[in-house]
Amino acid sequence: MNILVISLAGIGDTLFATPLIHELRANFPQATIDAFVRWPGAKGLLENNPRLNSVYQRDIATESKISALRFLLSLRRNRYDVSLNTHPQSNRLYRAVARVIGAPVRISHEYECSGALDRLLVNETILQDYSRHAVENNLAFLNFLDAAPKLPEHRYELFLTDTERVWAENYVAQQKLQSRSMLGIHVGSGGTKNLALRRWPLENYIELVRRLREKKPELAVLFFGGPEEQSDHEKIQAMTGGGNLFFPKTQNLRQAGALIGKCRLFLSVDTSLMHIAAAMRVKQVVIETPTWNKPIEPYENPFTLVKNPAVAGRNLEYYRYDAADIKGTREELLRCMASVKVEDVLETIMKTI
Repeated sequence: MNILVISLAGIGDTLFATPLIHELRANFPQATIDAFVRWPGAKGLLENNPRLNSVYQRDIATESKISALRFLLSLRRNRYDVSLNTHPQSNRLYRAVARVIGAPVRISHEYECSGALDRLLVNETILQDYSRHAVENNLAFLNFLDAAPKLPEHRYELFLTDTERVWAENYVAQQKLQSRSMLGIHVGSGGTKNLALRRWPLENYIELVRRLREKKPELAVLFFGGPEEQSDHEKIQAMTGGGNLFFPKTQNLRQAGALIGKCRLFLSVDTSLMHIAAAMRVKQVVIETPTWNKPIEPYENPFTLVKNPAVAGRNLEYYRYDAADIKGTREELLRCMASVKVEDVLETIMKTI
């Protein structure tokens, strides 16, 4: 049997697929199991995964239609028996991808935006369920394959290399952090749609750092992120003087995961690094955003949610898996995130760390 796992949404969403990938391997040990992802970072998270035979990566949404079609037809030549569009992938384009690749059995969830055309693109569907995690939404696919969960537990799976683990050990040693508690922070968020508007204000992070320095001067604060966070990191360093702050330059998400695994606590909104921290089994404080809901909680990992008073339980009014933006104007969403006070985040960190 040839199986293709299609995970073209966010980078963190790819981790949602890893328990399903493990179950597919447990149920079909002789199968060829491949994955197709959109983002280079998502490919990085799946590299070294022993459950997979191959990982393909291509950003078909931004390249020319001719180039994208050529690539998809090359995957079609692999003659997959089954393709699975993992949760959450509400964009119709991703189901069209499955149709072009052409496995006889094409499995997907049904979303609010699904219609008659979607039923031509895929031929086995199950309603997505906001009351259960994306991991569990994905595991429900096993029923279509006459399979059942075989593993005693399910967790995100991230396979680090020895080189990445040694790099993290060396960083801690070089910065003399071995005996210090470390707090990891990610100030960023997803860059697609209008997801950047769910960031907590940068000035709040700056004030948080100042207060942490007063209350817990021995705490080392590590800021994680890539080139898109560099400007914010420079502003934080300039506005705070940089004492007790560290800005590690990681080469990839697995290397970042190795260092996050050294932290005692991790702070973020709901982003890919939140899920990497969960994969590394690090306790978390998460600032609630309009996109927060049950399917994207850190799976099987302890976390404390700092409630957003502006969201006030209306998460699904702000954001659903319907291929649309977060509802609300730019000004409304910025006010929403600014409603989470520094005092509340600080108090939660002090209680948790």
